[in-house]
Amino acid sequence: MLEIIAISVEDAIAAERSGADRLELCSALSEGGLTPSLGLVEAVVQAVDIPVHVIVRPHSRTFHYDESDLAVMLADIRYIKQAGAAGIVIGVLNEDNKVNTQALSRLLQESGEMKVTFHRAFDDIDDQLEALEVIASFPQIQRILTSGGQAPAPEAADQLKKLVDKSRSTSVRILAGNGMSPETLSALVTATGLEEVHFGSAVRVNRSFMHPIDEKVIAGVKNVLMQLRES
Repeated sequence: MLEIIAISVEDAIAAERSGADRLELCSALSEGGLTPSLGLVEAVVQAVDIPVHVIVRPHSRTFHYDESDLAVMLADIRYIKQAGAAGIVIGVLNEDNKVNTQALSRLLQESGEMKVTFHRAFDDIDDQLEALEVIASFPQIQRILTSGGQAPAPEAADQLKKLVDKSRSTSVRILAGNGMSPETLSALVTATGLEEVHFGSAVRVNRSFMHPIDEKVIAGVKNVLMQLRES
């Protein structure tokens, strides 16, 4: 499963055309990704047939959200759902950097039948194996986006393998992101057993979010995944 970050309608169309299975739609990538405008959500959902998952993150200061932040996130989820998106990407922590289960429950209640990914707030958590169990106790959450900690994913193969192995006894899957590249993909998937990967700048011209998606690179990544699946 190949997920591609999109920040525009053009990104979304190019990603789908070159083989992406799913999109993560966001804005403000220089801040790690924030909630995109409702107009962009609606336009992208209408422009493509593959699932569109929208990040719900009101600011980049912290993953510890107060009541006003949560009110904004709940409203955003409601509008994203009305726009027809397939899923949302969320993450909420307590001040001790553990999963904020109370806030998470409120967000999930608003999300209804949409698919849910717990995003890289997960990489601020010290005991990720314990956190995986907590997240897996929420049946609405299908996956966790993680690099296995603060380092880029290709440098955390051991931790990612532990997470993948532990996830097999749950309904949650591990989606590897951050630092992914076509050159390291095959070795990382082989070493960890990953079934889902998340690419951002590495599939763009000059490997920069300042440039458009490079469809040939996405097609190449997709081909690597298909070969791994068949091997």
